[in-house]
Amino acid sequence: MNIGQAAQASGVSAKMIRYYEEIGLVLPESRTSSNYRLYGEEEVHRLRFVRRARSLGFSLEETQRLLTLWADKDRESGEVKKVALGHIAELEDKIAAMRSMVETLKDLADCCQGDHRPNCPILADLAGAAPTLRRDVAGGRKTAGIGRSAS
Repeated sequence: MNIGQAAQASGVSAKMIRYYEEIGLVLPESRTSSNYRLYGEEEVHRLRFVRRARSLGFSLEETQRLLTLWADKDRESGEVKKVALGHIAELEDKIAAMRSMVETLKDLADCCQGDHRPNCPILADLAGAAPTLRRDVAGGRKTAGIGRSAS
């Protein structure tokens, strides 16, 4: 099948197939005399594998490692698990970092009056003049004073 048919069968765009070929993840089965790529079922299966691995967030390097392990029928499943657990740890770190970003932005948004005045703790933070967040003793509300807190 040609690259368009392989793209349709695998769910990977022709552009990505060309890129994966360029970096050596997937190679066409053969080429025609006109140098058109031809793909067989095995290559389409590899493309589906790559698509699924990428959809789970595996890097190209991890995907290459998984493809190598998949092709090695003498591999130990522990090697595959090691790659997966490493990826899980990376994802958990990213999730923690994103949660921290959300909390910081929530705090900044809570401190922004959102009114007609130009003072804005969100912009102050982005500009490097981070507001000092503090709790209002009476109402438990966060308030901001512009300036760096002493840390």
